[in-house]
Amino acid sequence: MHFGHRERLKKRFLKNGIEDLEPHEIIELILFWTIPRRDTNPIAHRLMEKFGSISSIFDAPYKSLVETEGIGENSAIFLKMIPQLSRIYQEDKYLIGKKVPTLEECYDKLLLKFHGRTEEAVAIMLFDSKGKIVYDGIINKGSVNAVEIYSRKIVELISAYFATSIILAHNHPSGIALPSREDIRTTDKLSFILKSMNVSFIDHIIVADDDYVSMAQDKMGEAFGEK
Repeated sequence: MHFGHRERLKKRFLKNGIEDLEPHEIIELILFWTIPRRDTNPIAHRLMEKFGSISSIFDAPYKSLVETEGIGENSAIFLKMIPQLSRIYQEDKYLIGKKVPTLEECYDKLLLKFHGRTEEAVAIMLFDSKGKIVYDGIINKGSVNAVEIYSRKIVELISAYFATSIILAHNHPSGIALPSREDIRTTDKLSFILKSMNVSFIDHIIVADDDYVSMAQDKMGEAFGEK
């Protein structure tokens, strides 16, 4: 009966997609691959009751997951991998075939880099003279205000890719998408470096969850027109 239940759930997923499954059934299905010989249904219910939603399970601290009855190290690691794998998938797939993306598409692509991250991170997107993306990635994990830490990396990447313009992005994991005074000062410092290289500083966006603020659009700091 236990084996038949697993097979039926797999077939439902293959036939109708994940939308056909209840939240606890999605977690139950995921756990099939890390808990091969136990009934994962009560474990899935336990996780849903403890954390409240699928996204909260994925975002839960590793320690909280392994402290849940029925969840071992392998299952906890697997659950923690899912949002990060999702981010990598979206980054890899997004804008394929688009040589010159719009600014909004660039913002959307940068937002994906912060999905599933609980620590601060700094990302950049570099463009060539035709507006094509030549590089985008995380260049530093830690405060954006430590400009001396990653400015050298930015200069190296600009030189390596012959970039002529840049967008900077960083996240506020436990805050709101609103630049601090230190963020503005850091932006102006970086702007000075970029001007000396004749590189256009398109924007610096601040990300919190799925929201962001564009410092260029709001004209925050000397880099974007505020005196």
